[in-house]
Amino acid sequence: MNISIIKAIILGIIQGLTEFLPVSSSGHLVLVQNIFGLEGDMLLFDTMLHVGTLLSILVVFWKDIAYMFKHPFSKLPIYIITATIPTVIIALLLKDKVEAAFASASTLGFGFIATGLLLLFVELTQSGHKTLKNMQIKDALLIGTMQGIAIFPAISRSGSTISGALLGKLDRKFAAKFSFLMSIPAILGSVVLQAKDLNEAVTAASVTPAIAGMIAAFISGLIAIKAMIEIITNKSLKGFSYYLFTLGGLVLLDQFVFHIFL
Repeated sequence: MNISIIKAIILGIIQGLTEFLPVSSSGHLVLVQNIFGLEGDMLLFDTMLHVGTLLSILVVFWKDIAYMFKHPFSKLPIYIITATIPTVIIALLLKDKVEAAFASASTLGFGFIATGLLLLFVELTQSGHKTLKNMQIKDALLIGTMQGIAIFPAISRSGSTISGALLGKLDRKFAAKFSFLMSIPAILGSVVLQAKDLNEAVTAASVTPAIAGMIAAFISGLIAIKAMIEIITNKSLKGFSYYLFTLGGLVLLDQFVFHIFL
């Protein structure tokens, strides 16, 4: 991997913001890496970006995490584990297709637009007031299935899980909280899977930008989590839809007409 500190910080900021805002971190990273013309082994860098966003969740939700450790058989940790099961099943079944999608970047434009349509649909049609107290197993399974679908590039994980929660009639603030908490096993699992192949990816030149990217992802992740909780509680998701429609359209134009970046 040959990446400057400035580009590493930019990618870290993008990762932190887009991991928690419903616009797809994977899609943005693939897009920006193509724009920057980055090539080579990005495994260490990608892993450290995920570590940065994981740390931001742990900081913001440390009280909830501490509670789950103290009460491992209470409803919240059980439902988070339940929601993770369909995600894992889908990821295993579609592993080859997902890898092909990331390698070709051919689905980026369609993925951004699909996420925008999903957000607009739930914003216009769904409202609910269910919290953890009256949440059911089927709600957790629905949210986990939506997270599984989001393994494809440009399909937002946070957007899909929040949409799944809203489809299950969960309270908007609790929907965001549950989405962020259930990202912990998803991100942690990704880090663990990547870590086993890190030996060959670690070089003296790759460590410094990876650390810079991780710090940037951590700081921007903190900002994005707090902003998203405020937005979903008191504002609308429509703005994200319009942004995704615009971005998806531009990506498709470049893919099929201009051929500048993709």
